[in-house]
Amino acid sequence: MRMRRHTAETHDTATGIDLAPMLDFVVNLLIFFIITAVFVKEVALEVNRPSGEPEAVKPDDDTASIPISILGDGSIWVDNREVDERAVRANVERMHAVKPKAGVFIVADQFAPTGVVVNVIDSARLAGIENITFSTGQ
Repeated sequence: MRMRRHTAETHDTATGIDLAPMLDFVVNLLIFFIITAVFVKEVALEVNRPSGEPEAVKPDDDTASIPISILGDGSIWVDNREVDERAVRANVERMHAVKPKAGVFIVADQFAPTGVVVNVIDSARLAGIENITFSTGQ
């Protein structure tokens, strides 16, 4: 009895990796990221920082700032008068009517509650003031 030697049979088809499922997966990921990137909106505050020496401003000038101080205990002082958080907008509107070109100058204590500071900024924006300057006090 004669034994046959096993020889490797040659196939006409080439072996390889099928890339079609991987390409489908990559295209799906690409579509997902493009769609979700459209809906992501970044929210930021626009801050105007001083660039150089401040100009000397006369206190009676229309461009003089409206001073708002926020103390560490959360009390708010507008034009050297203590006001309630809900009355900030009315006071700023009143002072803005007297000085139409004036901006708001907010001096917040380093321990002032952040929520109060943000509410004062929102009140100033709602009063029609676009020029808001920040400073911190000890």
